[in-house]
Amino acid sequence: MKFARIWLGAFCFASGVAVSFVLAQNAYPPLQVLLSSGQTILGQDIVYPAGKPNITAAVVSIQPQESTGWHLHEAPLLAMILDGELTVDYGNGVTRHYVKDDTFIEAFKSRHNGTNTGSTPVRILVVFAGSDAVKNTVKED
Repeated sequence: MKFARIWLGAFCFASGVAVSFVLAQNAYPPLQVLLSSGQTILGQDIVYPAGKPNITAAVVSIQPQESTGWHLHEAPLLAMILDGELTVDYGNGVTRHYVKDDTFIEAFKSRHNGTNTGSTPVRILVVFAGSDAVKNTVKED
């Protein structure tokens, strides 16, 4: 009888461990989707560049009233404003204003200029889906 109780206890313990292990393997933390899109902020279709893929993540910091200068991106780029605010001039009278937590796919192969229009530094998380065949950013002279 004592042996049966020990065996039953061991079985229940082992079953509980196995069930917990299976649940832990199948459980996934809640996911907060920041953005899911096939187009840029200007409605351009996203096109991945030829060549060997290369993902680059960086934080861009711009002081108040400073600008990026006119430039374009040869690689698709996701941007998220971590702090501050940014106004981007896309030319032809098209501008967009971004604030903390805004997430967007930046214009692709279209010149633009970003200016920190706030009173504190703007910090932008950028993730390029580039390749060895293109430059992530091309500055105008």
